[in-house]
Formats: sequence, C-alpha cells, structure tokens
Amino acid sequence: MTPGQIAGIVIGGVAVLLTAIIILLRSVRIVRQETAVIVERFGKYRITLETGFNWINPLFDRASRPISLKEQVADFKPSDVITKDNVKIKIDDVVFWQVVDARLFTYAIERPLQALENITATTLRNIIGEMELDDTLTSREYVNTKMHAIIDAATDTWGIKIHRVEVRNIMPPPAIQDSMEKQMRAERERRQAILQAEGEKRANILVAEGEKQSAILRAEATKIALLTEAEGQAEAIERITKANPDAAYLALQGFEALKVLGEGRATTIIVPSELQNIATMFTTMQQVIAANATNPPAPKAPRSNKTT
Repeated sequence: MTPGQIAGIVIGGVAVLLTAIIILLRSVRIVRQETAVIVERFGKYRITLETGFNWINPLFDRASRPISLKEQVADFKPSDVITKDNVKIKIDDVVFWQVVDARLFTYAIERPLQALENITATTLRNIIGEMELDDTLTSREYVNTKMHAIIDAATDTWGIKIHRVEVRNIMPPPAIQDSMEKQMRAERERRQAILQAEGEKRANILVAEGEKQSAILRAEATKIALLTEAEGQAEAIERITKANPDAAYLALQGFEALKVLGEGRATTIIVPSELQNIATMFTTMQQVIAANATNPPAPKAPRSNKTT
C-alpha cells in the first residue's frame, strides 16, 4: 500500500469519525425545566420534547427553539377607547399569560403575542363602549373580570392560558381631567362646610345645655335655701313653745315679726285685735312664719333713688 493510499484511508477515517461525532451531538437534546421543544420530521409535527435528556434523528428531524412554559407578562401600549357617553380615553392594561400547549402555540396561530395584543384591545373597546365614563373609573374590578373571561376563552385554542388581566391606567382627556378635579375640589369644600356647620351646631347645643343645667342648679340652690330657712323658723317656734317663754320675750318676738312684715317678706299679714294680749301676738307670729314657709317671698325690688 502506497503512502498516498494510507493517507487517504486516514483522512477518510477521520472524516467518518467527525461525522459520527457531529451526528451524535446533534442527536442529543437537553430540554431545560419549564421549557418545551417541538420536533418536526420532513416538515410535519412529530413530538414535543419534555424536560430532561432526549434523542432525535438529526438526519430527518428538526428541533425548534425552546418555548418557555413560565407565566409571562404582556405590557401592551395604551389603547384608545370611546365610552358610552362619547368620551375618548386611553387605557393601559397588562395581561399575565402562560403557554400550556407548545404544539398549539406553534401551529394554531401566526404571531401569538400580536394576536393576544389585538384581542385584548378589541375586548377592552367592546366592554368600555357599553359603560359611561364615571362607571369606567369606578369599575376596574368588573372590567378586569370580564376581560379575563373573554380573552381566556378565546386563547384556549392557541395553547395559551390567561391568568389575570389588569387595567393599570385610565387616562381621560385633559379637559375632562380638569373638570373632574374641580368637581372633586367642590365636593371636598362642601364636606368641609358640612363638618364645620355640624361642629358649630354641637357647640351651640353644648352651650345651651350648660346654661340650662346652670339655671336648674341655681333654682335648686334657691329652693333649698328657702326650705332651710323655713325649717329653721319652724324649729325655732317649736322650741319657743316647748320652753314656755315669758310675756316680755313673746312681746319682743312679736315686734320682730312685725318688723319682718314691714319689710315685705311675708305674703300674709294677720294683725290681732288686741296687741296687748301676748298669747294672741304669739299666735299671730306663728301664722306669719308658717305662711312664709309655705309661700316663699318674691325678691324685693331695688329702691329707686329718684324723688317724685
């Protein structure tokens, strides 16, 4: 065997070995966790490679790029939407989605993400078009729930699962925003005025209640003073009666009673027919004091300094 033949055999062997190594390397497919790989044979779907170590025929099979099976977030650009009362607003929303069937995701629709964006915008326009602006601003949960149900049902055939749809921002036109701010400011001022009026009302009520209680307490104090004075006079008379006072003492007390009558502190005046009769004067004094205890005297009017 000539040296040229030997060199040809060596080169051929090396080529076969390299080809075998290349075929072996292309036959091995390691699929990472939470990913999937689509394998086609002669342009036709053959199998979906699962996580781990896999073998394919590199001469007849072609493997696609790994498809992520993780939950993903689609942040689409704001959509122009017209409400039921003909107000044009912009709504910014996000969609949380996940590939659950790599085969459908690959073959069911062209450009799945673009299709998801379009169906999200269309669904949002349909829902907001049935609502007025005020309802749109206060019904985000309703919009999120309805959009999720509609989009999830539409994307089932694409191998996509919609986990959540969230309306992030609702942006009315500048004129509408200015009007809403004025309305909110007026509402806050109205509430402040109501709270202030309520505070003043409660303060006036408390003042009136205080004055009422004060008047009641003053009247009670006056009543107690008068009753105490009457009881004291009655007790003095009782003690005098039990002590059998002499005629001089009774005459002196009679003159004191007449002095009280002269000052206008009694409402009933009884004058005995015989002032020299000490027993009659004593009886008269008892009746006067008893009448004072029953009917308290009215306060004496101040004397005027004017001379007629």
